[in-house]
Amino acid sequence: MAAVRRDVFTLAIENLARESNPDVSTKGSPARQDKIADWLLPFVPVGDIWGIGRRTEAKLRGLGIGTAAELRAMPVRQARALGTVVLERTVLELQGEPCIAFDDVELQRKGMAVTRSAGTPMRDFDTLFQAITAHATLAAEKLRQHGLVAGTLTVFFHTNRHRPDRPQYAGSRSTRLTPMSSDICDLVAATKRCALADWPKAGRRDYAFTKAGVMLGDLLPLKDRPMTLFDTPRGSPALMIALDAVNS
Repeated sequence: MAAVRRDVFTLAIENLARESNPDVSTKGSPARQDKIADWLLPFVPVGDIWGIGRRTEAKLRGLGIGTAAELRAMPVRQARALGTVVLERTVLELQGEPCIAFDDVELQRKGMAVTRSAGTPMRDFDTLFQAITAHATLAAEKLRQHGLVAGTLTVFFHTNRHRPDRPQYAGSRSTRLTPMSSDICDLVAATKRCALADWPKAGRRDYAFTKAGVMLGDLLPLKDRPMTLFDTPRGSPALMIALDAVNS
């Protein structure tokens, strides 16, 4: 393995080595650090590696990759095809090629949520949809402020859990955003699909929903968004800027 810098990967190896054996010394030449990595990585579950989420971990284990050592041996092209640029960079780091700076780790966000309790209970779909549309709009604005796009969106809504004497209902539905997006129109459309899918069926009891929210996951910088085969320009940047200005 090539010599590595004292960065995210090196410090992670040092911390893991100390956790495994407090008496181990990670100081010394790059060659010594490489030997420590060779000894330690087979004992590190792939799901414990920064940047490996549950879905990516499941895909990797389906390929027989269950440890950091096995991930290190993964071809870089295969890593990019399986996951995103984050997985590709992680593999390169494990192989000793600097890719992830401290700033990347500090700024990386896995998800965000916009939620609010309702002052007046929401009893019909139109009222609920108006609330979660506002949440989705704010979430889209936050994404663009940070230069991010989202890969998944979840809508949830529920009644007052502290009032068991009233009819109780909790709805939650998720969907993938393909392609990944920060466009208000995409997020609002996905929000409506999720809310409709989990709205109580006709004829059920009268529910008073007191809280609703929108959660975004699988966030990536816009420049790192994986492209799909049929990707075409979506939305209008000028329109998004205008909407952000109006909302602010």
